[in-house]
Amino acid sequence: MAAYGLGDFTVNTALVSLSLVYASYYLTQIAGLSGTLAGLVPLVARAVDAFTDPLMGRISDRTTWKSGRRRPYFLIGAVPFGVSFALLWVDVPFASQAAKFAYYAGAYCLLSLAITVLSVPYLALLPEMATGYDSRTTLNTWRNAGSMFGVFAAIGIRPVAELFGGGANGFALAGALYGVLVALPWLLVHRVSFERPDFQRGASEIGFRDTLRLVFANRTFAQLTGLYLFGRIAMDMIGALLILYFTYWIGRSGDFEVFMAIFIFCVILSLPGWLRFAPRFDKATIFIFGSLWWAAFQTLTFFFDADSPRWILFAYGSLAAIGYAVVDLMPWAMVGEAVDQDELESGERREGVYNGVFTFLRKLAGALAVFLVLSFLDLLGFEKGAEQTETVRQAIRWLTASLPVACLLVSVQLARGYPLTRAAHEEIVSLLESRRGEA
Repeated sequence: MAAYGLGDFTVNTALVSLSLVYASYYLTQIAGLSGTLAGLVPLVARAVDAFTDPLMGRISDRTTWKSGRRRPYFLIGAVPFGVSFALLWVDVPFASQAAKFAYYAGAYCLLSLAITVLSVPYLALLPEMATGYDSRTTLNTWRNAGSMFGVFAAIGIRPVAELFGGGANGFALAGALYGVLVALPWLLVHRVSFERPDFQRGASEIGFRDTLRLVFANRTFAQLTGLYLFGRIAMDMIGALLILYFTYWIGRSGDFEVFMAIFIFCVILSLPGWLRFAPRFDKATIFIFGSLWWAAFQTLTFFFDADSPRWILFAYGSLAAIGYAVVDLMPWAMVGEAVDQDELESGERREGVYNGVFTFLRKLAGALAVFLVLSFLDLLGFEKGAEQTETVRQAIRWLTASLPVACLLVSVQLARGYPLTRAAHEEIVSLLESRRGEA
């Protein structure tokens, strides 16, 4: 399970470094793009993902290779993943904003496509490797722990760039090193993962468009999609804002990496506790509790300022991390039940398409958060490497304290009355096992 979790370690290393450091810092402060263009770079890739992520899910659902329908893609996508990540951090010698934007948007699209080839089959494999209600939570917890270590790696990219001399050259060397770091673990993920023979079916006769229509017609999945999307936007909005919050509101930029290291360490420490707590309650109930916990502590960021002691900020991060862990963990642990429900109703397993949609939403949320934040700050007069106006500083403060909380509250509302409880899933599994036995 730990080795399987390395897959999300690599994906989160890439995605979090892009949301934490790339658009809001590297593109604006190092590459020199305007805030609006920097925020637009990931949105261009998301427009491509809207088609490729569900399509990759469909392709893996229909793959009939002897070596498997999911695992071969781990070997196909590993090298392109590493190379495209390294290309993102190259400071191209273009004076034109349009030319720079075209390069970075193109490199971002290549990276996003490589992530799609890897992560959609990877996540689609999870409900096949773990078939029970609680066993999926367990495997997702290990996967989530891997993703949190990926955050550790992501927040280290700026210090690593400084070790290489800083500036454009330092980031280029750090990007190349990280490219190797995100590519190699997929060899081990391929080795330890497995596919169940009884889950292998013949290719579906339903077309891709009709498959998507059926997926979104699943009202349970639509509800899950909504609560996940708003929770994910809250997470990625914090990712985009915190580096600006520490730099321009608190005035201690160097505390950002320390804060994030403590925060993610506490997320990882809280996971075993949530895992022991999980068998006592339904997943949606735990999600609601964790969301409210995080929202309550997130409001405290409004009251911190340059005079706030470091230990208070770090203590806040430690407590907020407990709720954050659940918002990140539970929705992915709930996808498998929606797939099982769909199989009971349709007779087909479509893990690939379901996880393709979820993967797209994961990336879309980050792109939307970064674009909205940077565009709004751009309108208020945010400038590269300059002393920010009081209006911009106050905007960073208010956005950090309020927008994630609003998204979390919407997510909680959508999670209420979620129908796929533990008892409902046990009944679905029993019916599916009877059908497979008869077949």
